[in-house]
Amino acid sequence: MFRDIYRGKKVLITGHTGFKGSWLTTWLLDLGAKVVGISKDIPTKPSAFEVLGLKKKITHYIADIRDLEEMKSIFKLERPDFLFHLAAQPIVSLSYENPLETISSNIMGTANILETLRILNSPITAIIITSDKAYDNIEQVWGYKEDDKVGGKDIYSGSKGGAEVVINSYFHSFFKKSKNIRLAVGRAGNVIGGGDWARDRIVVDCVEAWSRGDSVEIRSPKATRPWQHVLEPLSGYLNLGAELHFRDELHGEAFNFGPRAEQNHTVLELLTDLSKGWDIENAYEVTDNIPFHEAGLLKLNCDKALFYLNWQSTMLYADTIEFTRSWYLDFYKDRDIFEKTVSQIKEYISLAKERNLEWSR
Repeated sequence: MFRDIYRGKKVLITGHTGFKGSWLTTWLLDLGAKVVGISKDIPTKPSAFEVLGLKKKITHYIADIRDLEEMKSIFKLERPDFLFHLAAQPIVSLSYENPLETISSNIMGTANILETLRILNSPITAIIITSDKAYDNIEQVWGYKEDDKVGGKDIYSGSKGGAEVVINSYFHSFFKKSKNIRLAVGRAGNVIGGGDWARDRIVVDCVEAWSRGDSVEIRSPKATRPWQHVLEPLSGYLNLGAELHFRDELHGEAFNFGPRAEQNHTVLELLTDLSKGWDIENAYEVTDNIPFHEAGLLKLNCDKALFYLNWQSTMLYADTIEFTRSWYLDFYKDRDIFEKTVSQIKEYISLAKERNLEWSR
């Protein structure tokens, strides 16, 4: 799987203490990688990073990606073989409260990582993660393709679109003909799964309330999202990293990683299905309090990943719900959550093999 490329390799993850970063760290450890992480803090309490005990299993740096000199120092010391750049300000509501924080983190932070790669010019395979929010969302009914316009009406989307512009300009200015640096971009949409405790996330609000026996208020119940488990885009990122390492033609390319089109479900459907595993009489109440702009429709076209990487999503909607529900239920019942996380990774791989997905071989 992934050509066994990560075994024994040093892999640096920015944003390793976050939700996605913690799952990616755990998976890479299981693949035999030596993981180095850079994050400015532990973003939530509780956090997947802490409950999984990852600090003792990796080389762990607390540092801000906006500090160029510190990035250069860490990269020079560690000399990673692979980079997965996930660090960002990921919360839409925070972008309204502190727009400059979002812009500086998502645009200048990404620029600093790229500048570090340019200055050191060490051999590395770099996957830069942005978001489906990078696309200028006009709520079209067909999925966005990698060459569609980037940008957005809100600060968060603008920061992700801005990061894409910076990545593209760095690639063409410095990396396109580089013999040492290979770079590609991964974009994914809404992800759910155990271990997410970020604010203003619908699943997080629900499981926290349900664990106390409370109902939760929801807004935009008819809003549609292509719900996917966190392991789905991570399998895409890992596959892209492995293929980019061997294939020159992927250098500079961007790829969408999302669920199948039939997995679009409304917020109301998601909560109805997720609440079935909890002992709660009134799981949710609908409110009309919508404090900021939210897109009603956003989905990705992932044909490019299928054609060039032989990657496609593994989980059915029911799998996504069950993985998410069972992780949180085990956590709130004080079960071994690291073992649970590793077992879900292995179960996910088994599902991919059962469904004859080429990336899992």
